Amino acid sequence: MAEIRVGMIMGSKSDEEVMQKGAAVLDELGIGYEVVISSAHRNPERTASWVSEAKGRGIQVIIAGAGLAAALPGVVAAHTILPVIGVPIASGPLNGLDALYSIVQMPPGVPVATVGIDNTKNAAMLAAQIIALSDGEVARTIEVYRQQWNQ
Repeated sequence: MAEIRVGMIMGSKSDEEVMQKGAAVLDELGIGYEVVISSAHRNPERTASWVSEAKGRGIQVIIAGAGLAAALPGVVAAHTILPVIGVPIASGPLNGLDALYSIVQMPPGVPVATVGIDNTKNAAMLAAQIIALSDGEVARTIEVYRQQWNQ
């Protein structure tokens, strides 16, 4: 089993199908990850605890997916200096546009990298590229993967 290096957090079980697409990319790249469901609104203490302890568990990057008000990625970023990648989830009457605006409009000093609505594949690739900055094996794996992906 691959060493866990990415944390994936989502606000509710309904986000799981979208987040699984990113997990599949990490599987293909051989990058270990852990997944947790924890709402920034319904489980704020649990969320803060999971994030605060992530670095100690070997997590290098966190992917946070949320819909509607999408507070989760920002709350995650507020509790760590690890890179956080926000995934707006398509839900509700605005079909993810509200989540996109919420995640991309973070205040100065609390950045969240943001990918397109439901685009967990890009979130996983970005997480892998961040890890590849200090891991040549992951960098080589990404190069091969991207060549295959672009054919």
